[in-house]
Amino acid sequence: MIRIDYRIYEAGHCTHPECATRAGAPLAPSRFPALAFALRHPARGMVLFDTGYSEHFLAGTAHMPERLYRTVTPVSLGEGRSLQAQLQSDWPDEPVRSIVLSHLHGDHVGGLLDFPRVPLFCAREAWEDMRGRSRFGALRKGLLPALLPGDFLQRVTWIEDLPTIRLEGALAPFGRGHDLLGDGSLLAVALPGHAAGHYGLLFPDAAGVTTFLVADAAWSTQAIRDVAPPPAVVTAWLGNTRSYRETLARLHALSKQAPSIRLLPSHCREASGP
Repeated sequence: MIRIDYRIYEAGHCTHPECATRAGAPLAPSRFPALAFALRHPARGMVLFDTGYSEHFLAGTAHMPERLYRTVTPVSLGEGRSLQAQLQSDWPDEPVRSIVLSHLHGDHVGGLLDFPRVPLFCAREAWEDMRGRSRFGALRKGLLPALLPGDFLQRVTWIEDLPTIRLEGALAPFGRGHDLLGDGSLLAVALPGHAAGHYGLLFPDAAGVTTFLVADAAWSTQAIRDVAPPPAVVTAWLGNTRSYRETLARLHALSKQAPSIRLLPSHCREASGP
């Protein structure tokens, strides 16, 4: 079995009311890390899952109307804390070979321009949803088209076009995973509800533990344990409330049936560490 070492990076964070992420939570603002994941495949090299924030995000939201993004959701990014800067510090001689995009919200593609010419994996559904919107329509959904590289279509492989593998056991309710590298090691799994073309990533880690990066299908591992979705007004604004709650319920069931599977949301303070 191929096993994949990985590291979690916090590439900036945003601040907004806790109640926007969990129905019934306090109104007080909370800090939510923007997590990106660097996976080191033994044969295919470094694969990223999302990119977090970067200076490109800050520049892209410096003026109206995109400035509204940072007004509603204030963003902080310390010097040298972009994903690209952290990878350069930790792995100066190891190039990024590919990037998997869970979806196209600004906090997940904010560092994409730091990685020119790197091949991309993305859902066609996500791209078609974005390109079908006006500038304001995209912004309303948390999408910032200017953060995508000009050669996006030349570099991207559509997840939906890749071969699938039927998921078994406790993972069976998630259907099939798309085989990104052709060896069954990295499976992109549809997690509908949060945004158009929203995918997680399933793989065996270096210790043989099945790890499931669930992106924004849940705001935290605690939300999965409690089956605690955001308020309906939030999930309807960004995606589809019914689909979101069905996905969250499947993740909760998975956590009960197979507690050895590690579930990692992209804004979870538990996952980001101290």
